Amino acid sequence: MKKLLFGALMLSFLSACNSDNVSNQTEGSENTPAISGTALQRGCASEEIRQAALKNSSELRQKYSEIEARTERFENDMKLGKVLSDGTVEIPVVVNVLYRTSAENVSDARIAEQIAVLNADYAGTNTDVSKIPSEFQGVKAGDVKVRFRLANVVRKSTTKTSWSTNDAMKKASTGGIDATSPSNYLNIWTVGNMGQILGYATFPESSGLWNDGVVIASPYFGKTGASSPFNLGRTATHEVGHYLNLRHIWGDANCGNDLVADTPTQTTSNAGKPSYPLYNTCSGVQRSVMFMNYMDYVDDAAMFMFSAGQKTRMQSVVASSGARSGLRIN
Repeated sequence: MKKLLFGALMLSFLSACNSDNVSNQTEGSENTPAISGTALQRGCASEEIRQAALKNSSELRQKYSEIEARTERFENDMKLGKVLSDGTVEIPVVVNVLYRTSAENVSDARIAEQIAVLNADYAGTNTDVSKIPSEFQGVKAGDVKVRFRLANVVRKSTTKTSWSTNDAMKKASTGGIDATSPSNYLNIWTVGNMGQILGYATFPESSGLWNDGVVIASPYFGKTGASSPFNLGRTATHEVGHYLNLRHIWGDANCGNDLVADTPTQTTSNAGKPSYPLYNTCSGVQRSVMFMNYMDYVDDAAMFMFSAGQKTRMQSVVASSGARSGLRIN
């Protein structure tokens, strides 16, 4: 069983950051995942950005430790029946659209489409949920009990041709759009181009800060007009997972720890559309990996589940005592 070890984790945060776009060395992989017919692979900078932020801020490190300790207590209390879910939480969403071209100015219809994808994926009613292998049926999350409601759309024209992960899109003074009350709203920014990065998000220790929220490159936002193979709205599903305290399923390390007991340990990220079963070997143990999890790097069409353990982690941060409890008051 994967266990939370604060010392080892904090040492990893204080070490040099590893880019999410660089493949890790694998301990052992018996199947090579098939790459779809495109050179583009999913790139998410969330963990890299988080490591840098934690390294530079003792306050964030303290908040991180408190959140993980609270999450561990919540998980244990859930197992013992000492705490019940607070019921379904509806998160109000503000979409901030920064656009240079008409294609980047994502339509209201496409925004509604993206909200619908989030609601289906987090409710476990996505149409491809039937593809979950029988091996993982017993640990599927089902309804995470988190819903999303569009509260507002803010649009701003820009002359910028590309954006980086320096959060410039989140400040009016640097050409972006200021967040709307980030303690109480999930802010999502769409921008035209971030190179190989599809999106990134802040984690719960950043709750309420000016830069708190999710960024998605407009070609991968929503479905209609989005770029294949990331045209089913799953980039938002993945990034909102980070926002609700999920790590990448491989733990951003060779045979790493994502702090979730029911997701099999895997050597590294998977890409494209792997064939099931896909086996990895970590610490001499061969496992079938859960590459179809939303927190892996596969194509949108190949990801369609959260695990029960991931559900508990997310419920912990949106609970009335959680780090993102402010989202509950709207």
